[in-house]
Amino acid sequence: MERIWTTQLRAHVGKRVRLAGWLQRLRQLSHVSFLILRDGKGTAQIVIEDQELAEQLGRLHAESVLVVEGLAVAEPQAPGGIEVRQPTIEVLSPASAPPPFDLFRPRIKAQLPTILDHAPLALRHPRHRAIFYLSAVSMQGFRSTLRALEFVEIQTPKLVASATEGGANVFAVDYFGRPAYLAQSPQFYKQIMVGVFERVFEVGPVFRAEPHDTPRHLNEYVSLDVELGFIKDHTTVMDVLAQVLRGMLAALHEDAGDALALLGVKLPEVPEKIPALHFAEAQELIFKQTGEDARGEPDLAPQHERWLGEWALREYGSEFLFVTGYPMVKRPFYTHPDPERPKYSNSFDLLFRGLELVTGGQRLHRYEDYLAALASRGLSPEPFEGYLEAFKYGMPPHGGFAIGLERWVARLIEAPNIRETTLFPRDLQRLTP
Repeated sequence: MERIWTTQLRAHVGKRVRLAGWLQRLRQLSHVSFLILRDGKGTAQIVIEDQELAEQLGRLHAESVLVVEGLAVAEPQAPGGIEVRQPTIEVLSPASAPPPFDLFRPRIKAQLPTILDHAPLALRHPRHRAIFYLSAVSMQGFRSTLRALEFVEIQTPKLVASATEGGANVFAVDYFGRPAYLAQSPQFYKQIMVGVFERVFEVGPVFRAEPHDTPRHLNEYVSLDVELGFIKDHTTVMDVLAQVLRGMLAALHEDAGDALALLGVKLPEVPEKIPALHFAEAQELIFKQTGEDARGEPDLAPQHERWLGEWALREYGSEFLFVTGYPMVKRPFYTHPDPERPKYSNSFDLLFRGLELVTGGQRLHRYEDYLAALASRGLSPEPFEGYLEAFKYGMPPHGGFAIGLERWVARLIEAPNIRETTLFPRDLQRLTP
């Protein structure tokens, strides 16, 4: 008999079925026992009237792996309206110890550090599993949207010879006696590949050696990167980003309904035109309406991002807001300046529910401009020779963006800590499991 998922039981009412999964809970009553079997998609109730079988199962720890064959029967009072009766049960792999917390409860009753310490077990909980299903479907929507726009997926090295951003916050690696670094982003490579395919994207890990210890930062995360050529300026990139977000949300609507319902998530809508505010205007607006004077600062403080998010929702009914034109001093050397206001850049951040979600913009595309930009920052062109070769031989105006996957999901479910939406977080304190 071929195994089915617990979610397929309704289609097999009146038939004998074969299920496999984990013993989530066993409730033993005087004349009957109920076993909750969990697989990778859901749960099923197994009715056990054989007292000897019930006693055998009672000696097992939760999370033991079982195979169950029995009759699928409609029962309105059972979870999902279906239960399995007259079972035969095979123990494939008994758990060797009781779990440190119960997985049958709606939420794990433990603090986040404990949950992360026991991630191999905690991730089995339906709620935690649902979070990472949203991640999977978001990546699916990201990919399918870009493929429909004729982008090509690439995979680039994560061991590099120089820091992508030209800064010091990189993880150094001994590469056969030579210095190397974990890549801060695929930036250089995706720009190079614009000269090959014109439109490229990547889904992969990036590494930031920044000593943050906050609920919004990680030292390794999954970056959804996009780069495209023959653009007008950064506004072309912003338009593509809006299409990608709509595609990701459409995929969640279509394929993740159960996970969204379990988590109580209300998906946002991407406006036909996402409101946009220049960085200088944003600072002026914050000063006029709050009295907090951050004019002259090269970046927005977290509390100001939150305020701008509330302002956009109030004024435009939008949970998204573009802030454009960040000062050049805050942007990497490859960023294209605003031709009319050279101290500002043709770049943007996208705020989602009051938090920076995406950074992007137009890049320099002329070789001479790169040499000048590196010189202005006191950087030698020598470590960047492989990268600069692409521009020596002609590159079109181009730009791109990057979405942090974990931060995207954290804002979707409104998690207070990004570690809740990270499979195995890497931060200042945590390198295992």
